[in-house]
Amino acid sequence: MSFLENCRKLVGLDSTPSHGNLAAAEFAGALCAEAGLHVEMQRETSSGVDQCNVIARPRDTTPDREFLLQTHLDTVDAGHFSHWTKTQANPFNASIYNDVIYGLGTADVKLDFLCKLEAVKPLLGKELKLPFVLVGTFGGAESGMAGAVKLIRKKKIRPVMALIGEPSQMRLVNGGTGLAVVEITIPFSQEEIEYRRDHDLNESTSTQSRIFTGKAAHSSDPGAGQNAIMIMLEYLTQLPEGIAVMDLDGGHNNNSVPAHAILEIDTVAGFKNPILPKIARIYQSLLQLQEEMRGFSESGFSPSYPTMNIGRVRSDEDGVILSGSCRLPPSVTDAIYEGWMSKLATTVQEVGATFRVKDYKRGFTAEPQTEFVLGTQNVLREMGLNPELQKLAQTTEANVFHRMGAECLVWGPGQSVGNSHAPNECINIADLRQAAEFYSRLLERFCL
Repeated sequence: MSFLENCRKLVGLDSTPSHGNLAAAEFAGALCAEAGLHVEMQRETSSGVDQCNVIARPRDTTPDREFLLQTHLDTVDAGHFSHWTKTQANPFNASIYNDVIYGLGTADVKLDFLCKLEAVKPLLGKELKLPFVLVGTFGGAESGMAGAVKLIRKKKIRPVMALIGEPSQMRLVNGGTGLAVVEITIPFSQEEIEYRRDHDLNESTSTQSRIFTGKAAHSSDPGAGQNAIMIMLEYLTQLPEGIAVMDLDGGHNNNSVPAHAILEIDTVAGFKNPILPKIARIYQSLLQLQEEMRGFSESGFSPSYPTMNIGRVRSDEDGVILSGSCRLPPSVTDAIYEGWMSKLATTVQEVGATFRVKDYKRGFTAEPQTEFVLGTQNVLREMGLNPELQKLAQTTEANVFHRMGAECLVWGPGQSVGNSHAPNECINIADLRQAAEFYSRLLERFCL
């Protein structure tokens, strides 16, 4: 198949969190083997979902030092299919209009793997001073870069330099924010549990539903969107305390600003210990944390301050579960972060709810005067691309590999903010081809 046919095929393979990336990894691994690379498939099962890392090398041995080219092969959830107007209401139907390809994962970042694969092909059979390893991982920021963590724990790679794929509009990134993923579980009272359980069996029921609409965006820049869950929580604070909360539902993952949320209530309840004031107090604490974060600024990032996103809410028979993430520039120390989490945890515990930090990763920085950084800038300059160093208000696998001593840079075609994690995600085909050329020149510089 041609490069574009491979692009369409890879986008068409569902690698969302509920499905797993195994099919996409198997396809990518087959392409690597067909090109002449030695391929290892690191299979894992997480929460009953099949996942896989693809590890492709020019030889069947693991060298002591290598140049890592990494891209994650999974995507976020597609959201409502009807919003994908450029793909005939099917986010997996890669569609091309005027040199632009639309579909889930086109920019973030499945097609970047194919660009890297094109770049390594000319090096096969040549003597390499620094061997390369091409890796497609599972579990992006939505699952704490689980695939990258598995690579390290099982010592599958030994990178000294790492180029991490992320849509950066082909700008070179030498610093990224850290990530904290939190989950808050707010319990219903026993009275509420019994009322909700028996509600649908009553002869006459009176519930009201309301849909809240926001604007989807990447959680790295929540100001670019409008959070439907936060709009709903604000509305809840205006309601009488004794009403019954029947259902809360909104968002898909911690890494996206939710565009929709749904609320169902019963206005005739009158409970003694209702959940509503608990939710309202936690919401106010979240607003206070958000405001306090704005007081910490680090130049080079956009936005320059830490951000928070409540990306998902669900209700079950026992309570309401809120989950979200915080983006933390490298200047936010562990002590500052722990202070914020402690304040939030205290409020949560005071209302009888539970607080859990599910994942935490520090930000990363690459020094600007190293051989890797300067050499990469020179390649960009030679190609007429922007060589200036940028900061990225996102957490990537660079945060993971940096901790094991690899020097990391982030670079990729495509736009993140306002594009990835939103319907009609797209990328210019010309940018994909230019990315493949950039990777090829970079490998010639550092590996030959």
